[in-house]
Amino acid sequence: MAVIHRTTMSPGKLELLTGWLPSRPWYQGAEGAVPQLAKAGGFRLDDPEGEVGIEFMVVTDGSGDAPIAYLVPVTYRGAPLKGAEEGLIGTSEHGVLGRRWIYDGAHDPVLVEQLLALMAGRTTAQDQNASDAPDPTVEVRTEGEGVPEDLTGPGEVADTAGATVVTVGRASGAGPVLRLTVTRVLGPGAAAADGLLGQVLAGWSAPDGTGERGVFAFLSGAGQ
Repeated sequence: MAVIHRTTMSPGKLELLTGWLPSRPWYQGAEGAVPQLAKAGGFRLDDPEGEVGIEFMVVTDGSGDAPIAYLVPVTYRGAPLKGAEEGLIGTSEHGVLGRRWIYDGAHDPVLVEQLLALMAGRTTAQDQNASDAPDPTVEVRTEGEGVPEDLTGPGEVADTAGATVVTVGRASGAGPVLRLTVTRVLGPGAAAADGLLGQVLAGWSAPDGTGERGVFAFLSGAGQ
């Protein structure tokens, strides 16, 4: 069970993301613009080993003509993750836990495998701001043949204009490679692509307080 500490982080999450987001291929802001970020929602997942913090964080950027909501799945680690240098967002000093290495979770096997476990019904989404509190607003939909229970990843990680696509496969190596798509630029509605096996929908708040809801991630066949 993840424990939520009421303490400080320096630099803070939004400060780190302000510098990192414009470097992403899916960032929609104008070239040279400085993001004006606000927390807008999300949820957490538990690491079964209790070592890695896992958070699906939504932030809204108000620097443009209209606010844009971004999903940033992140992991918090007590030491660097070997081989994931490309996914490092930055480091921060946590008031209780000390230095934390913060990664874009699409590059972290713990987040990827727990997201797959959520889709397969083997774990439960947790409240973003409270310890040991499931979040019943997070919806998992099983599609088609459903999500296999022994998937692992990440394999190849590729950014598009609005998402990050991660290849995953069975731990045994048998069967086809599948595509786990993490939405980056959020919008209302569910995924409607062919070959869906499962998807996760959750909510966030627009700057005016309006509630929004859409697909955070979905799993599909390799050719979809």
